[in-house]
Amino acid sequence: MTGILILLALTVVISVMLYNSRSATPEQEKLVDTVDALLPQTQCGKCGYPGCKPYAEAIVSNRADINQCPPGGRNTIRQLANLLGREIKDLNPAHGKAGPKMIAFIDEDICIGCVKCIQACPVDAIVGAPKQMHTVITQACTGCELCVAPCPVDCISMLVFVQGGRRVKLDPVMRTSP
Repeated sequence: MTGILILLALTVVISVMLYNSRSATPEQEKLVDTVDALLPQTQCGKCGYPGCKPYAEAIVSNRADINQCPPGGRNTIRQLANLLGREIKDLNPAHGKAGPKMIAFIDEDICIGCVKCIQACPVDAIVGAPKQMHTVITQACTGCELCVAPCPVDCISMLVFVQGGRRVKLDPVMRTSP
């Protein structure tokens, strides 16, 4: 009889622990989805999280502040503050600076086809084959800059995305680095 009581007590304790360790309530999950929808979906990791969804989860669970997203800039911070009833803050400079929307451009005459940029791209916006030239699918590129650093021949430039979808190549001095 004592064994059964101990087993029952353990079952109750484990059940309570499992219940309390749930990741999120349905309301929290909906809020995470709403916060995620406000983020720019660059998946750049500049916020300190591996993508926009993990950053949204951290914001909702109060593990991250709303001012850690350089691609979203002040507009995203304002929208998050309004949604969550938090104070509007300046972008935290530890995470980078806000700027215009950027897209990657590969100089196909220099590209050696090493595929390092393809492996680094979190949104599969670069296509190509090993030892063949690569190119960027402009509509899919989020401007995260994660493809730039791994390129051994420095053939990737970040371009400013301007009105009408026209791109303007940046001077090397203005080129951003991860």
